[in-house]
Amino acid sequence: MSARVLVGHGTENDFVVLPDPDGDRWPESRLDAALVRRLCERRAGLGGDGVLRVVRSVHVPDAADVLGGDLDRCEWFMDHRNADGSLAEMCGNGIRLFLHVLVTEGLLDRAACTDGVWIGTRGGPRRVGAGADGAYWVDMGPAREFGRGSAELAGHRFEGLAVSMGNPHLVCLTDADLDALDLTAPPLVDAELFPDGVNVEVVTLLRAAGEGRDNEGTDAHIRLRVHERGVGETRSCGTGACAAAYAALAAGGTTAGTVVVDVPGGRLTVDVGPDTTVLRGPAVVVAAGELTREWLGG
Repeated sequence: MSARVLVGHGTENDFVVLPDPDGDRWPESRLDAALVRRLCERRAGLGGDGVLRVVRSVHVPDAADVLGGDLDRCEWFMDHRNADGSLAEMCGNGIRLFLHVLVTEGLLDRAACTDGVWIGTRGGPRRVGAGADGAYWVDMGPAREFGRGSAELAGHRFEGLAVSMGNPHLVCLTDADLDALDLTAPPLVDAELFPDGVNVEVVTLLRAAGEGRDNEGTDAHIRLRVHERGVGETRSCGTGACAAAYAALAAGGTTAGTVVVDVPGGRLTVDVGPDTTVLRGPAVVVAAGELTREWLGG
């Protein structure tokens, strides 16, 4: 059985990618939580914030349940696992890398992706496209507020806005020095508001909404760090960037605009509108190879 793997990232949010078009190389019975944890381990494995299995939707047991009537238009499904082995709904950096792999593996033609193709995720269908500049964009769906909460990080309490991007986020706008924060331990949050856990973003405003557009046509500029549930601190989070962009605009009295988002791993751009959110940024395949029998234990 093939043990071919890729390693790649979107603004340094990195993943082990498993090409499995027909669902026979990395079936559910093989890709269990223990193997995912081993793959993502940074010393004894390949290392990554998660695992992406590139597979056709018809070969994913729960695809019909999560996609419903959209199953037929989503030929491909991003089978995403967090580094701890748990299933993940959606990842904006991961899905850009997912499309990049479909193109570089010859499974889709880049020119055919200009207007976007539909990809299935456990957060629902997402339209992803290839930009002329070599980057990728993804229609992330609308940002939805669902309350206010707080997070405790290393003894410091941060108030924030709860935003859903298909997965839950708590966006905490702050004047604190982001570089001084310790995000190694999971933040303490309200379990009633976030029964399935939450990604926590701490965000500073570099240019607030309402100050006018800059020369590049953007409405705000923010910087963030993020602790992702089931993973820990990551260098970037696509859904987190979208949630943070929405919260930054809302703090300025609007819910639409273009926001530049600086993350530890690079720069993303988010277009927030009343009906949807579009994330733009790079995706890179770093390496390709085969897992050895020695490591696999067989």
